Amino acid sequence: MRLFDLTGKTAVVTGSSRGIGRAIAGALAEAGARVVVSSRKAEPCEEAAAAIRAAGGTAVAIPCHVGEKAQLERLVAETRTRLGAIDILVCHAGINPHFGPLAEIDDRAFDRIMQTNVRSILWLAHMVQPDMAAKRDGAIVITSSISGVRASPNLGAYGISKAAEMSLARNLALEWGKHNIRVNCIAPGVIRTDFARALWEDQVRTERQLARTPLGRIGETDDVAGVVVMLASPAGKYITGQTIIIDGGVTID
Repeated sequence: MRLFDLTGKTAVVTGSSRGIGRAIAGALAEAGARVVVSSRKAEPCEEAAAAIRAAGGTAVAIPCHVGEKAQLERLVAETRTRLGAIDILVCHAGINPHFGPLAEIDDRAFDRIMQTNVRSILWLAHMVQPDMAAKRDGAIVITSSISGVRASPNLGAYGISKAAEMSLARNLALEWGKHNIRVNCIAPGVIRTDFARALWEDQVRTERQLARTPLGRIGETDDVAGVVVMLASPAGKYITGQTIIIDGGVTID
């Protein structure tokens, strides 16, 4: 058995046109999977898929707004038509429209966060479950965050959604283990992406971050992508219902 071989598998990665999601899609393709690159806008999706194909992988672009159930249904149906049954689902897409205390968030922003970051995952997981159950093999990986295990004065609602994702993974893992479907979360810390640019481009903030990071560096997208490949491959076949924190050791203190 080749522990990290995904040859013949079909993987859907939401939020994968840039940053961590794009690195995950590329790493899955490098391991042999046929990959669907998906995010809201078609052009960035096609650019990311083309880069995978140029590197020798197999990838198609299927744009989708994960907060819209009809678009998720189309994503799943089109994936089956173009690449076959879905073996791997990586739920990476997420939003954070509110930066500030929980006391200041309005109902609309809170509902958007919970629908996009939590309910959409439940919808999509249920849509792909029949493919995985039929094969008695499947892997779902949800991108959470260390915000789900640490309180924040300005990311409270986002953190609540990320903690909910961890609970969702545990419960789906419990319910679907009988089908040999594994469901796990990853929880990245500060990773060098555009999303976290304000943190790692500010020298004062960077020095403060490095001082509390045992490994002494900012995370890179490949640091996250490698863990997803492990969880999706035979190497992770006895891991389910877990949250793997990828933060250079920040949360161990």
